[in-house]
Amino acid sequence: MKARVTVTLKPSILDPQGKAIEGALKSLGVGGIASVRQGKIFEIEVEGGDKAKAEAALKQAADKLLANTVIENYRVEIE
Repeated sequence: MKARVTVTLKPSILDPQGKAIEGALKSLGVGGIASVRQGKIFEIEVEGGDKAKAEAALKQAADKLLANTVIENYRVEIE
């Protein structure tokens, strides 16, 4: 089973890297960009076919390692 864990900063947390990317895009002439927030994506292959069990394991992994839950949110998607 393939899964994706997407980690992003919480809306209340400042994102200096996103601001730098936003500025760079504008300086490159890319128009229509209102704002940029950066994050990270983990693509994970999960053994077995139990979707509920896989989701629980991935949430545990995100809580313990993949995301800093004080300042980041995460979303788990399983295909």
